[in-house]
Amino acid sequence: MTARAIMIQGTGSDVGKSLIVAGLCRAFADRGLTVRPFKPQNMSNNAAVTADGGEIGRAQALQARAARVALSVHMNPVLLKPQSETGSQVVVQGRMVGTAKARDYQAWKPRLLASVIESFDHLRSQADLVVVEGAGSASEVNLRQGDIANMGFARATDTPVVLLGDIDRGGVIASLVGTKAVIAPEDAAMIVGFLVNRFRGDPSLFCDGMDLIARHTGWASLGLIPHFSDASRLPAEDVLGLVGSAALAPTHRKVVVPVFPRIANFDDLDPLRAEPAVEVVLVRPGEPIPGDAALVLLPGSKTTIDDLAFLRAQGWDVDLRAHTRRGGRVLGLCGGYQMLGRTLSDPHGIEGEPRTVPGLGLLAVDTVMTPLKRLEAVSGASAADGVPFTGYEMHVGETTGADAARPLLRLADGRPDGAVSADGRVCGTYVHGLFADDRQRAAWLLRLGAASDGASYEAGIERVLDALAAHLERHVDCDRLLALAR
Repeated sequence: MTARAIMIQGTGSDVGKSLIVAGLCRAFADRGLTVRPFKPQNMSNNAAVTADGGEIGRAQALQARAARVALSVHMNPVLLKPQSETGSQVVVQGRMVGTAKARDYQAWKPRLLASVIESFDHLRSQADLVVVEGAGSASEVNLRQGDIANMGFARATDTPVVLLGDIDRGGVIASLVGTKAVIAPEDAAMIVGFLVNRFRGDPSLFCDGMDLIARHTGWASLGLIPHFSDASRLPAEDVLGLVGSAALAPTHRKVVVPVFPRIANFDDLDPLRAEPAVEVVLVRPGEPIPGDAALVLLPGSKTTIDDLAFLRAQGWDVDLRAHTRRGGRVLGLCGGYQMLGRTLSDPHGIEGEPRTVPGLGLLAVDTVMTPLKRLEAVSGASAADGVPFTGYEMHVGETTGADAARPLLRLADGRPDGAVSADGRVCGTYVHGLFADDRQRAAWLLRLGAASDGASYEAGIERVLDALAAHLERHVDCDRLLALAR
C-alpha cells in the first residue's frame, strides 16, 4: 500500500496549519481512511514521547490522536528544540543527534532530507492518506536552498500543496498572491489550491476576495474557514499561544506559573486551565509572583540552568521564598523540579559549558545532568495517598538527596520519583502529564482546597477534535482536496 499525500503550507507562522491538519486527519479518518500526519521539520520545545521510544513535536502528537493512530517518530523526523536565540538541539527520528547554530544547520539539511524521505515512505506504506504540515512560511525564498520543510520536501516527493492564509491577521489577499509572485515558478506549480482561515463575519462579503486570489494565482479555491473558537481548548504548539485563565472569583484557587524563555512541555498546564475552580496566572518577565497564589508551579525547561538564572534575574527566587514562608505550595515539573534543589551540575556540558550552579534550595536534593535521556510512558500512584496516574518522562539528569527519600510518586515498576520537603509544602517530579489524568488533577485541587468539575479532560479533547472535523467538512471542499492528493 502506498498512500496518497497532500501538504498544507502557510503564508506565515501561526496561520493555523497544525490545527487544520489535525482537523483534516480526524475528518478523513471518520470517512474510513487510514490517515497519518507528517511534518518533515518542526521547531518546538513542546514534545511528546512516542510508542517507539522517541520524541516528536506535540502538534504531531495531537494530529496522530486526531487520526486515531499511535504516535511514531516518523511523523516528525526532524525536531529542532531551541536552546538559545541562535542554536537548537537536533532530534532525528526521535533521537538527539547534536546541536547546531542556525547558520550551521543550513549545511545539515541535505543529509537530513534522506531521513525525512525515509520516514515519509514508511508512513505511506501504512496508510491511505498522509496529511503533511509545512513549517513557517512557504515564501521564505532566502531559506529555499536545501529546504526540507516546505517546497524542498514537496518537490522531492511530488506532494501537491494547499496554501493556507490567515485573514485574521489582515492582508490575506496580498499574502497569498504575493507568495505566488516571489517563489520560483517550479515551486508555484506544486500548489494546487488555497484556503483562507479564521474568517469572522458574513462570508458572502469575501466572495470577491476568494475569486480575486484564484484569478491572480490560478489555484483552486478550496474553502473559507470561519474562526473555530474551541481551538483554545486544544494544546497550543507554541509558547506564544499560552494565555492564562480568565480572572475568577476570589474564592477560586490561583495557580501561578513563571514563564521561562525556554519553557518546555507547557501543555502540562492545559488541564488546569480547563478547570472552573482554578485561575492559571502566567507571570511574564518583569512581573512579580502574586502573593495570593495557592500553588506556584515551575514548569519544564529546555535549558534549566539558563532559565534558573533568568528566574533569579526577575526576582522570582525572592518571591518564592516569601511564598513558602507564608505556607504556600510549590510544585516543580522536570526542569522546574531540578531548579528547586540545592545544586545543578552539568559536568558533560549538556546545556553549554560544563558548570555547577546553586539551585533555589527549597528541596534537599541535587541534580547531575547526564547524557542519557529518559523517554518513556509511565504509570503508578502518588506515594502518600495512592492516587493513580499515567504520564511520561522526558528528561536528562539524575536527582538524589534527603528529600528524595520522600518521593512524590511511586512508578508501577516500584521506582520512586520526585521529592517532597519535610513540611510537605514543596515537591517536584520528573513525570509530565499528571494533570491530564483526571484522578491526579482532582487530588491536586483537593489539596489546594478546591474541587474539580469532574469533567474528563481527554474526553473533552476528543469532543473538540470531532467538532473541528465537522467544522472543516462544512467549510472546506474536502472531496476536492482528497481528489487533489496524489
